[in-house]
Amino acid sequence: MAVSATLHCLTGCAIGEITGLLIGTAAGWPNVPTIAISVALAFCFGYLLSTLPLLKAGLAVGAALRLVLAADTASIATMELVDNLVMVIIPGAMEAGLVNIVFWVGMMIAFAAAFVAAFPVNRFLLRRGKGHALIHGHHEASAGEGARRFIPSFRTGALVAVLVAFMLGGLIVSIADEFGGSGDHAAQPTNAGVHS
Repeated sequence: MAVSATLHCLTGCAIGEITGLLIGTAAGWPNVPTIAISVALAFCFGYLLSTLPLLKAGLAVGAALRLVLAADTASIATMELVDNLVMVIIPGAMEAGLVNIVFWVGMMIAFAAAFVAAFPVNRFLLRRGKGHALIHGHHEASAGEGARRFIPSFRTGALVAVLVAFMLGGLIVSIADEFGGSGDHAAQPTNAGVHS
């Protein structure tokens, strides 16, 4: 269960962090405000992904948020500290644009390091009945009743698959941009179908 809890937490953190980096880069912000919005959004998305199943299971918003804050804060904080440190340490990663191989490889390394750092935190908490142990039973609960059945719940595996696909997509676009030349080749006429 520690692996699942860590992957679930990593997914929320990654969604928030990448969103923050996209915003900061698009706005041309320097590193400090970009990191600040990335960390804030990582906590928001991390908490959101844990809160939705609790709401669907019938918990009130306040009760769900109290459980999630107690369950996820240590894991999210560990991940954010580690992955931001890794991004700062990797030469050029923080200055790299979104269409840059260094950015996407750096993010992959940072998220892997964050997973490795947060896994023992989650395992420690689970063994003591804390962390995701507080909310796990609610995540496996009912499909929701009334309007709550429309609250989305995402399986950890599906979230991880989407995250990996997004990261690989960013890397592939960056590789294509790096090695594809000026990018105007698509506008050039071709001789396909022309007979001499």
